[in-house]
Amino acid sequence: SCGSRKAVQKGKLMDFTSTVIVPLLFGSLGIFALFRLLQWMRMRAYLQQAVVVITGATSGLGKECAKAFHAAGSKVVLCGRDSEKLKELVQELCTVKNHRKNTHEPHPVVFDLSDTKTVVNAAEEILKALGHVDILINNAGISFRGTIVDTGLDVDKKVMETNYFGPVALTKALLPSMIKRRQGHIVAISSVQGKISIPFRSAYAASKHATQAFFDCLRAEVEQYDIEVTVVSPGYIQTNLSLNAVTADGSRYGVMDKTTAEGQTAAEVAQVVLNAVGQKKKEVLVAGLTPCLAVYLRNLCPRLFFTLMASRAKKETKVKGS
Repeated sequence: SCGSRKAVQKGKLMDFTSTVIVPLLFGSLGIFALFRLLQWMRMRAYLQQAVVVITGATSGLGKECAKAFHAAGSKVVLCGRDSEKLKELVQELCTVKNHRKNTHEPHPVVFDLSDTKTVVNAAEEILKALGHVDILINNAGISFRGTIVDTGLDVDKKVMETNYFGPVALTKALLPSMIKRRQGHIVAISSVQGKISIPFRSAYAASKHATQAFFDCLRAEVEQYDIEVTVVSPGYIQTNLSLNAVTADGSRYGVMDKTTAEGQTAAEVAQVVLNAVGQKKKEVLVAGLTPCLAVYLRNLCPRLFFTLMASRAKKETKVKGS
């Protein structure tokens, strides 16, 4: 009868579910969990004992990266312009208790990234003190606010020296030793503005576009030497970047932008950086939905993107003029 046939079919379906689908589902979950465990163990082994150089380590994202890599068991080299702040950070890291018991005391190196001569000397100092560098995190940077027409060329040069030439000089100074060892990992902390430009950020966006291009080229050239290159492009982060930004006349901006205040915390982004390095990712975009959509819009529908940016520029000009 029809009823008995349905009962048989239902029984067969239940048997198939219990004997095939459920074990397959649990098996897949088990394989995924094992994969993640192995990935975590490999990442931990990669970061433990690694010599990690971090520029701009005394504040913001650099400071949080220093904490994250130190907690992971790395030998951190803290780079910055302020020797007192570096000493304070060394003490802070040494007093932090973590379950991995990092016994390596952080090594501070004082230099100004915008002075390329001191950058080369700093690289020599680092190699002399620690023998080699496993991971270089080019984090230090300066932001900019102003109209192009009012901005002096010296301001453009200042931003480019810190955001582009400084990281390039340090990378080039440490690269030969990495090639010789056929081992190393270079990280560039870029920005979403390395992919898209927004009004009144010209000098900053230009420096980050240059950074993106340089490290993309570097990645291709050093792959044959087994050297990794990771470009991390964050959106807005809750740091003092906008406060310390330079303006068209070279003075300090001194304003905490609403977008910056509402951005991701530096600790959250530092964890993304740590995971990206541990997993040897080539590129990571760390931003909300709107900036990510803007990146795709710039490539897929540039005319619409340009119209939106022009509208934004007009709107911001009106706000400043009112």
